Amino acid sequence: MTDPWIALRRFTQARIALGRAGHAVPTQALLDFQLAHAQARDAVQLPWNINAFAGQLRDIGEETLILQTPVSNRSEYLRRPDFGRVLTEESRIRLCNFKARGVDVALIVSNGLSSTAVERRGIALLQTILEGLRVRQFHIAPICLVANGRVALLDDIGSVLDARVAVIVIGERPGLSAADSLGVYLSYAPKKGNTDAERNCISNIHPPEGLSYESATRKLLYLIEESVRRGFSGVALKDEMDGLLGEGKPLIE
Repeated sequence: MTDPWIALRRFTQARIALGRAGHAVPTQALLDFQLAHAQARDAVQLPWNINAFAGQLRDIGEETLILQTPVSNRSEYLRRPDFGRVLTEESRIRLCNFKARGVDVALIVSNGLSSTAVERRGIALLQTILEGLRVRQFHIAPICLVANGRVALLDDIGSVLDARVAVIVIGERPGLSAADSLGVYLSYAPKKGNTDAERNCISNIHPPEGLSYESATRKLLYLIEESVRRGFSGVALKDEMDGLLGEGKPLIE
């Protein structure tokens, strides 16, 4: 008997219509699952080569600033999410003494929960974001690179730089369909103590299966411009941008 779900497999990365081998799934499906699980674990556990990443940015002419959170290793990062939300005192002092203050956009990058995502996709996404910001003549602070950061770190750094908007590019929690997905969060008038309700998120950035770099950048630029125009971000900022799904050919006619 043919599984009616088989025709739907081309529309999704979800594990559907895997077939059967007796009372179990086929060997190939089991091996694929085990591989995806291993890749997800590696994405979380592997450290981020932040110096090499900074070197790649310098090679394309970007100024960077490497900062630290109090997190000492990946195990502590998972156990103490609060440590990933703030800078060390040394990094805070260094940032306070930095020349770039009162900027339009503070741009932060962290490996978050997927070093794989930042290593594989971070540079390409940053290039499209930076190009878009400069076309719109936003004054951008040097890119802050922070290993083992959480989303709320953007408010800590953004407030120190007195930025109008803070943006963080961060590795998303890996799943069994994608271990290398990036997320982008923004906060208008960033300050410590802001909650998730005061931030906007663009997630699932991992082309070709997920959102493209260009689509993510267009959405981010729209949200930045609207937050500056209206004076707030988060759930109060309604997304009235035209949808991004019309770019390609429809999967279902």
